[in-house]
Amino acid sequence: MTKVKIVTDSGAKFTKEELEKYDIKVVPLTVQIDDTIYQDGVTITPEEFLEKMEKSQNLPQTSQPSLGVFQETYEECLKEDPEADILSLHISSGLSGTVNAAQQAGALVKGNVTAFDTRQADQAQAFVVLAAAKAASEGKNIDEVLAAAERARKESHVYLSFRSLDNMVAGGRLSKTQGLIGNVLNIKVGAKVDEEGLVDVVVKGRGLKTIKAFNKSVIEEMKSKSKMLSIGVTHAGVPEEAETLAEELRAIWPDINIAVMVASPLISTHTGLGALAILFEAED
Repeated sequence: MTKVKIVTDSGAKFTKEELEKYDIKVVPLTVQIDDTIYQDGVTITPEEFLEKMEKSQNLPQTSQPSLGVFQETYEECLKEDPEADILSLHISSGLSGTVNAAQQAGALVKGNVTAFDTRQADQAQAFVVLAAAKAASEGKNIDEVLAAAERARKESHVYLSFRSLDNMVAGGRLSKTQGLIGNVLNIKVGAKVDEEGLVDVVVKGRGLKTIKAFNKSVIEEMKSKSKMLSIGVTHAGVPEEAETLAEELRAIWPDINIAVMVASPLISTHTGLGALAILFEAED
């Protein structure tokens, strides 16, 4: 039976136990802060990134891995098993061109490589990757593993809130005037990653009460699901608030291991410091 090898990128957030349990190869995204280039998760940690972003003169730049890095990773998989199928699952194409680079690199190797857009990010991206990895570990073929990934993609959700509009202005997503007015008025934003993998603003309002109300509405939506499968909390520099939110979620879903993680550099660059996200996978 042909084995399926799983590849992803550092946009996905895993626990150490998950990485140890499944044979998942992680290709690092590239991060540039001022004049220095780092490999996400290799030469810089998410915590270090937040510290450097706060002090940087310019908005950090993130970019997808080179075709050569992908090609090298795929050839490593094929060296381990020349007959293997490779499923390469990546951060939403609405946030990064990584999946396109993976597809192009796949055409450069002799093996069968399938590039898959998770349309997710962070821990929600990991939910999709883990669904595929679990199916692969059970000896399922490429079509069955793909079906597991597609199902998890449909069932995974990202809701995030952020407090400053500075990074959105610097990244060109808002005009300087909109950003100035928003910050003066203490505007907070609640958003979600939509079905196409794009960040969609759901609510805007003044003060932290907006974020609290937004998170409450997300939890109510979670309660409406027939079965909760996975939950995660991710933050960009607000660990205490993230842990408080996680404790609230654990009280409702005590049987689910809810990890609190620091956001990946790509997400932190979009949202700025103070971002907080609820990520979950659930059956309708």
